Amino acid sequence: MRTRELAVRGVLEFTPRVFPDERGTFVSQFQLPHFESASGTGLFPVAQASHSVSRRDVVRGVHFTTGTPGTAKYVCCPHGEVLDIVVDLRVGSPTFGAWDSVRLDQRTSRALYIPEGVGHAFVSLRDGSVMSYLLSQGYDAERELAVSVHDPALALPLPSNPILSDRDRRAMTLAEAEEAGVLPRFQDSLDHSGR
Repeated sequence: MRTRELAVRGVLEFTPRVFPDERGTFVSQFQLPHFESASGTGLFPVAQASHSVSRRDVVRGVHFTTGTPGTAKYVCCPHGEVLDIVVDLRVGSPTFGAWDSVRLDQRTSRALYIPEGVGHAFVSLRDGSVMSYLLSQGYDAERELAVSVHDPALALPLPSNPILSDRDRRAMTLAEAEEAGVLPRFQDSLDHSGR
């Protein structure tokens, strides 16, 4: 398992070894010893496992959980291909407002750990792309918010005609979310995660 930290502080990319044979492939996308060593945190508490299926040019995000505790995510794309995007929404973070992206697909089986307070989005690059999520908190509609993928201050890499949900289409900019006081605080995220 290879690991690297992205440009957004605390976001980790995990690239596991894929074992191919005449039957297909086998891969372990989450391996606790590697996760603990790379993240410096203890056990990743899984409260919910989910997946989505998206057609090409669907964009989901930039989603985040307001308040503490936030939701940490471990995501991968077991079928298809996506451009996964993380945005640091943690007020007070040294990388606040920064973003990074990684291609996730079934060939490499890369996965990302996204700590509490970091926004998550992805662009589906193929029809039928499946995103799999392990979440540290269950979904709570009242606390789930979004920052606009069209925010010019972020300048995210998007397709020319992205397909968005109504919620994501109406999302506020990063500056509006900060002014409204709904963004997570960096220190709260660190305190809660034990880092």
